[in-house]
Formats: sequence, C-alpha cells, structure tokens
Amino acid sequence: MTFTTFVGYVMGSRGGVLPVPLLLTLVGTALVAAGSATLNMLLERDTDALMHRTRGRPLPTGRLKPSDALWFGLLLTSAGLLLLALLVRPLAALVAFATWASYLFAYTPLKTRTSLSTVVGAFPGALPPVIGWAAARGTLDGGAFVLFAILFLWQIPHFLAIAWIFREDYARGGLPMLPVLDPVGHLTGRQAVANSVALTLVSLVPSVAGMASRAYLWGALALGIFFTGAAVNAAIKRTDAAARSLFLASILYLASLMALLLLTRT
Repeated sequence: MTFTTFVGYVMGSRGGVLPVPLLLTLVGTALVAAGSATLNMLLERDTDALMHRTRGRPLPTGRLKPSDALWFGLLLTSAGLLLLALLVRPLAALVAFATWASYLFAYTPLKTRTSLSTVVGAFPGALPPVIGWAAARGTLDGGAFVLFAILFLWQIPHFLAIAWIFREDYARGGLPMLPVLDPVGHLTGRQAVANSVALTLVSLVPSVAGMASRAYLWGALALGIFFTGAAVNAAIKRTDAAARSLFLASILYLASLMALLLLTRT
C-alpha cells in the first residue's frame, strides 16, 4: 500500500518531490493501513478460526482480546487520518478514509456473501496511489484515475491466483470466492485473462496522456504481454503451480510497471 502511495505522490508532484511531505504521507497511509488490517482481523476472527492459514492468528487463538484489537485499530486509524489531514492535505485524509471505510464496511462483509467481493475489494485496494496523488497536488485529476484503474485491474488476476491456491481453505471458511464456486476453473481463468488484457491496454494510457515518455509505452506493453501470458497459462492448466506462477508474475509485473512509471515520468 505504501509503495503505490509513493508512486502516486511522485507522479502527482509538479517539479521536484518534497521529502518531508512525502514521508508524512507514507507514515499516515501506513497507519491507516495498519488500522484497517487490525479491524479487519477483528471482524473476521470467527472465519479466520475455520481456515488453516489464518487460525493461528492472535484473535482466533485468544491471545489477543477483541476489545484490545478494536481500540488499537481505531487508534492507528485515527492517528493516520489526523496526520494526513493536519500535516499533509485534507483531501489525502479523505481518500484514506474512503479506503479504510470501503475495505471494512463493503469488502469485508461481502466476502462471506458473494464472489463479487473481489471486485468490490479492488476499489479500496486501488486507492493508495490516489492518496499519494492527492497529497502531492491537493486535487484529483485524470492522472490519479489512471493510476486507480491500473491498480484496480491488476488486483483481479492477482487475487484470483491467491483464491485458486487457497480455494479449499476459503471453502472451509465459508467464503464463496470464484474458484470455490468454479471448481473446474474455466470462469476463473477467463476472468484472469480478460482483466490482464484490459490492464495491458489501460497501462499504456500514461504515455498517451503525457504522464510518461514513449519508452514507458513499450516497456508497459512488454510487461502486459508477460502478465497476460502468465494468466493464459493459468487459465489453460488450472493447476496450483500455474496459479502460483501467475501470483509471482503479478508481483513482478506491478513492481516493474511502477518502477518504469517513476523512471520515465515526464
């Protein structure tokens, strides 16, 4: 989250990047992210107790009291929002609050109700670079929404890969993720490919919009082809190994694309 916030801040900066406001933005965003993660684990403690990969967390095991988690999560969130509002820009705090609220009160409750929760969860997941942009400029314009769209589309194949790998655990926890409802994997594979193709197209926009140089265009295209290839491979094979390859490809893709944006920024 803080990495994409950093990218959003740098891309949104006019001229040079001011290090102190940038640092305050990253600290505030990290605090809000930590607060939302704490409160999310509080809300999902019963579900976490049912799944192998999460049942050892402090809340399901009883090592941490729910009341302590509640106050700690609220403290972290409040500190982050106040820091952003008072020492950075109020708009950055507002976007951070929207990220926090949509994650906890839209995405989290929908996880036990519909496979579309992945799409809903992609909304708060795509807002961190917008926080950075708002912190740098104090406004939201086209560039912020381009970064949002890139992060939004990237998350779908990324989380589908995770959901495929842990589909049995998600089923055990009563979470109707798409791979749980689609055990053969045809629909999961099509969604991963479709979103990776859409991502490739949207990732070219920064060059067209004058946010990055022509070198970015060719680099983004090459990365998109690489990521789409991993999605196609996962869709055809529908194995855990192929899903892991897609997951690793998603991490490499995002890190490389963000680095490319920073290096070719105009």
